[in-house]
Amino acid sequence: MRTDAVKSADGTLIACDVSGEGPAVVLVQGAFSDRRHPLMTAIAGGLARWFTVHNYDRRGRGGSGDTQPYAVEREIEDLAAVVEAAGGSAMVFGGSSGAALALEAAAVNPSISKLAVWEPPYHVDGSAPALPLDFAGQLADLVVMGLRGEAVERFMVEAAELPREAVAGMRAHPAWAEMEAVAHTLAYEAAVLGPGNALPAERLARVAQPTLVLNGADSAAWMVHAGAAVAAAVPGAVRRVLEDQTHNVAPEALVPELLEFFVTA
Repeated sequence: MRTDAVKSADGTLIACDVSGEGPAVVLVQGAFSDRRHPLMTAIAGGLARWFTVHNYDRRGRGGSGDTQPYAVEREIEDLAAVVEAAGGSAMVFGGSSGAALALEAAAVNPSISKLAVWEPPYHVDGSAPALPLDFAGQLADLVVMGLRGEAVERFMVEAAELPREAVAGMRAHPAWAEMEAVAHTLAYEAAVLGPGNALPAERLARVAQPTLVLNGADSAAWMVHAGAAVAAAVPGAVRRVLEDQTHNVAPEALVPELLEFFVTA
């Protein structure tokens, strides 16, 4: 494996681990993750026997820069830069809020040749948690005020639906400091998903690439509903529901699905 530094359109350096050999696949992580997250490294390791896997840090985390001001368009450009460095064309996998970013990118970038997404967390009916329309701005304000822990807690409780008592207990865990370290990127996740996490049906209708939408059978009902809505909005999309899986999917369940989809002509 080697680590590259890819320059995005605004000059931001994006750190990317490259492993394996074969057609290019780019991995896009979700909230609280970077390229070293166990799920991302397991996916990269599982696919590297057949593909050249590009596992990059989204801006603001890991080894990547964070040129301000933030805009979703800059993250779309970051992914485009990684795809260009991968040879000018690549298949893409995105997980959770990273799936939403991958969908937004695919709608405007034909260099993405195939797209697989895991549970993009759009809110498509009343079963989803209610979020303030300015959730991104509220999270950003907390970080500016130095209240990084409060930003993490709000995201975990309001967006991820963890019980407040459970999050309070997490504050004593060593991993809490790691979550606070990336608290500024939670506003980025909220911005990618848009006000209220509403399904961007018009933009999804412009995704022309072969697309696989994956859900866990044991995930929250609103996430399952969101997957169905994404598959209905993307022309020709295929959807699969993985038995015994929740939003925190096991790589041994996910990788075979990705492998089958990416190797199919």
